[in-house]
Amino acid sequence: MMRISMSLPKKLLAEFDEVLKDRGYQSRSKGIRDALSDYILRYQWMNEMEGKRVGVITVIYDHHFTGVMESLADIQHDFREEINASMHIHMTHKYCMEVIVVNGDVTQIRELTERMMRLKGVEHVKLTSTANGESLDREPGLESSHDHSHDHSH
Repeated sequence: MMRISMSLPKKLLAEFDEVLKDRGYQSRSKGIRDALSDYILRYQWMNEMEGKRVGVITVIYDHHFTGVMESLADIQHDFREEINASMHIHMTHKYCMEVIVVNGDVTQIRELTERMMRLKGVEHVKLTSTANGESLDREPGLESSHDHSHDHSH
């Protein structure tokens, strides 16, 4: 094994230690290894997705951080074809949340997500997605599952 050293904010380390204690970990190193493995698995899962997806991107950021709101708006404008809706939530005096509904090619959704992750002042970004439903339209028998008609075109 390799030995590394890292700098962490005191609060983050205290919260991490509390989670480790609650989960019964005997070693901070084991907890960090598990957290890193989970981070890598999530990244690999996100990169293995293909095709059209629909989902939600949740972004938590410090709205006092200079330029972060403008940068988030600029990025969202760059991906207006993939963004169906967004909602802004004031969480605390310091933190805001953006909930962004996306639909489109996963490569574009992934790029949108990663660009927001890289911004200074952004504390957390999470993409949750699934197939966009087009495959359901092609399933035999499902076309008659509605007893009414309505138009979903936009």
